[in-house]
Amino acid sequence: MTDELLIVRCRLGERAAFAELVRAWHDPVWNYVRRMLGPDRAEDVVQEVWLAVFRGLPKLNDPARFAPWLFTIARRQVTDLLRASYRLPEPEAPVEDTADLIVDRAVLGELLAAVPVREREVLILFYLQDLTLQTCAEICAVPVGTIKSRLNRGRRLLREEVARKGFTR
Repeated sequence: MTDELLIVRCRLGERAAFAELVRAWHDPVWNYVRRMLGPDRAEDVVQEVWLAVFRGLPKLNDPARFAPWLFTIARRQVTDLLRASYRLPEPEAPVEDTADLIVDRAVLGELLAAVPVREREVLILFYLQDLTLQTCAEICAVPVGTIKSRLNRGRRLLREEVARKGFTR
């Protein structure tokens, strides 16, 4: 079932449709938030994201644009939490949940934590969430050129961090 159909069903008051929408999108949202904030703070933020989605779904003008809209909500929740903790430029390094992650993912999380927030966010959205440049630009509310610049800088900083940690290709 498509997201668009689920959204229409949600607007008609079908709770099962909202539950299905959450099941379909929970993991991508969870992974984005966890990589931005770490697992300790991610659960509360993800719950806030779904609450905002539930409240805002009737106002979503174009159900086909659900994914960018959803990640924009998630991004705002993450940004609000970072601002509240006065750590927007350099958030604390995410601590990986070792119960469900393999070593490579833990290393990736550590490497990404060394990249500044703006570049890390774009790297996660583009590479780990497989979103297009245009969708990343919509989510971050910046031009596509800025996304390309942040991707370029993020890749460079990630390469430098890999070299600094002594990892080889």
